[in-house]
Amino acid sequence: MQATDQDDKQHAAGAADKATAKKPSFFKMRAQMLDEGRSNTALARTDNLWAILKVYASGGENGLHTHPNEDHTFIVLQGSARYYDADGGHTDVGRHEGIMLPAGAYYWFEATSKEPLVLVRIGCRAGREDASGRLNIRGEPMPGDSKENKRVPVVVREGEFFE
Repeated sequence: MQATDQDDKQHAAGAADKATAKKPSFFKMRAQMLDEGRSNTALARTDNLWAILKVYASGGENGLHTHPNEDHTFIVLQGSARYYDADGGHTDVGRHEGIMLPAGAYYWFEATSKEPLVLVRIGCRAGREDASGRLNIRGEPMPGDSKENKRVPVVVREGEFFE
């Protein structure tokens, strides 16, 4: 069978598509254990989806907030947490359990286990707006590293990792 000009064009187009195609990314869930504070380890990211490994020392917490343009979920890999809503209601979440938070849902949580809390956080853009925003209960910006979000200095456990 003889190749035609059309076959050559299709082959060239396929090769060009393959060269510019998006590539998968691979990651390992490994993070330093903590005695104080919290940490974020970026695992993977696309334009619309991201995954972060988070570690909170026992008793660690954050402040009541919402992400108005991001749906996200937390899945507990180690330890336990108590999630609170804007009305003060709460739910305890343990290993291999999680919470799904639609854009605009107010929440905060605290690490309730004696061991550090390790979570995987997966988020995605909800709508066309920037998904990185965080607002407090008054609708004002609330940076993740702020005192209002209960940020404290990090103290690592030397040689101890979640893997």
